[in-house]
Amino acid sequence: MRLPRGFLASGVRAGIRKDKKRLDLALLVASRGANAAALFTRNRFQAAPVVLGARDLERSGGRVRAVVVNAGCANAITGAPGMDSARRVRDCAAALLGCPKEEVLVSSTGVIGVLLPDAKIRAALPDAKARLSASGLEAASHAILTTDVGPKVAQASFVIAGRRGRVVGVAKGAGMIHPNMATMLAFVMTDAAASPAYLKATLRAAAEESFNAISVDGDTSTNDTLLVMASGEMGGRELRKPGEGAAFRAALTKVCRALAWMMVRDGEGATRVLEISIVGAHNAIEAKAAAHAIATSPLVKTALSGGDPNWGRILAAVGRSGARLSPTRVSLTLGPLTLVKNGLPAKYSESRAERIFSRERVPIVVDLGAGKAKARKLSCDLGHAYVSVNADYRS
Repeated sequence: MRLPRGFLASGVRAGIRKDKKRLDLALLVASRGANAAALFTRNRFQAAPVVLGARDLERSGGRVRAVVVNAGCANAITGAPGMDSARRVRDCAAALLGCPKEEVLVSSTGVIGVLLPDAKIRAALPDAKARLSASGLEAASHAILTTDVGPKVAQASFVIAGRRGRVVGVAKGAGMIHPNMATMLAFVMTDAAASPAYLKATLRAAAEESFNAISVDGDTSTNDTLLVMASGEMGGRELRKPGEGAAFRAALTKVCRALAWMMVRDGEGATRVLEISIVGAHNAIEAKAAAHAIATSPLVKTALSGGDPNWGRILAAVGRSGARLSPTRVSLTLGPLTLVKNGLPAKYSESRAERIFSRERVPIVVDLGAGKAKARKLSCDLGHAYVSVNADYRS
């Protein structure tokens, strides 16, 4: 997949992973710089690259020239030495590219509590620079993975005032996925012309409908970063006001939703995605609470793993969510099947329900019968494979 105009990428081996054959260092470059905005983890144990990146993005006035991403080491909870190692990587990349150091964002993923071996990264950066190309996203997408089964890349196009632009996103994430910003690493690039303030508002809205509406295991990471960069090379007037550029906003949201779905489907050991829709809630907050309760219920997730349409677990989760509901008006549908109607079991084919509950995509709709608010959330099943992956993650 080719990148939008103004962007180059590469992926190389820096020797950070235990498996030295795997790519583990990605470089994303905006040739002439880009306006940018980011959302970072709200975990109190923010990793060194998150702290440094947030500061630098503010200092640069929302300008980014490059992103350096490593896998194999999170550089989180590493104190002053961790900050120093992140700075050395940033400064090295800035010198190689001939740009202010504040315009280089560093990002890391991997085991927490391990100091970043920045000398390996600095030694590999010249090779990463030499391999930069408009088609380098494939290598970059592999270089940022941890327990992911495969790379996550999405794209969408849009038209503004007769000019066609593109949005391309790359992400990693399979475990420690839960709402509270983004819960993963994701880098989105576009050739649209947009101000940093516009990008920040648009990114927040897109994240609410995508990365803040997913859950794999209820945990969030110390390194979560969601970054959008706009090169402006499609031309045209710069987007500045929140209501402008509806086509661009739709394309950005589409890419974020696609990446979010891939993360849930790639949840560690996951085999299927539960697509939860709450309708008829008293307000949006309660709709989200009901969806959250279903998405994070171990009983629901294990039933999903077994392909068992045990709807009692779903409604029990809703019942403890704190969302107002009318027990005699609640309904639950599984795809085209109505399982519960007005608070009572409906007549349906159990075998058909089992077939639907065993598919890759399992759509359910719960009507609380208490209002008009709604919410949407994605979750995945929880099986033996999740335990196997995480029981020996560091080995």
